[in-house]
Amino acid sequence: MSTWLVTGCSTGLGRSLAEALLASGHNVVVTARDVAKVQDLAAAYPDQALAVTLDVTDAAQVRSAVEQAEARFGGVDVLVNNAGYGYRAAVEEGDAADVATLFDTHFSGTVTMTKAVLPAMRERRSGAIVNISSIGARISPAGSGYYSAAKAAVEAMSASLRKELAPLGISVTVVEPGAFRTDFAGRSLQQSAEAIGDYADTAGKRRIENSAADHGSQPGDPAKAAEAMISAVESEQPPFMLVLGDDAVNGFRAALGALLAEVDEWEVVSRSTGFSA
Repeated sequence: MSTWLVTGCSTGLGRSLAEALLASGHNVVVTARDVAKVQDLAAAYPDQALAVTLDVTDAAQVRSAVEQAEARFGGVDVLVNNAGYGYRAAVEEGDAADVATLFDTHFSGTVTMTKAVLPAMRERRSGAIVNISSIGARISPAGSGYYSAAKAAVEAMSASLRKELAPLGISVTVVEPGAFRTDFAGRSLQQSAEAIGDYADTAGKRRIENSAADHGSQPGDPAKAAEAMISAVESEQPPFMLVLGDDAVNGFRAALGALLAEVDEWEVVSRSTGFSA
């Protein structure tokens, strides 16, 4: 039995993961900005679950959540940075304040949570950090530039973090889900107030009013995603990159293949930029 702290447990993948962990006998700090939305989990598993109010952009709440976890369970073995939401806008349409809040939640919130649990993990020389990203960080759809950028920042930071923590016995895993049947494309999705007509055939196709029909028919099963994440963390060698869903695997391979083909096409030029011998 280990203790997991999962951010963003009110709905979606975070909720499914918390439910799977509790059913497996783990201790779970279940968190949400509105703690009432996770009190049912604490009531169903009074010995294993601790419900905590947590907005990952609030440093005081982050410290309190980790302190409560340590007081109740003795420490956090696995941190899952899952809290977040979608944001759609063409780059030109994006509101600066909206973008700042998006990065505060996805990137800065992930960093703040990670820094809060690391001192104890380093002292124990054990632990796991799981950062939920998105296939969007790989395929960067039109209309999702800011969201993709926030998740790409999480991935780049995680790659460095992994190298820093591996000698200390702490693993780092990035999860890139594809489309899962959660409320991510419903209640959890935001978009710019402005819509510029010239982007109607690109970013405009991903605006909520134009893509709402897809909500509720996503191919991914959140319960199976939860089991996959648990298996990855509990494996002898947790992966750095865990891609979830047929759509995500296909998109990941296509994006990397296209980039590699372009690097190959321009390799002579790329290699011509050094000083001549």
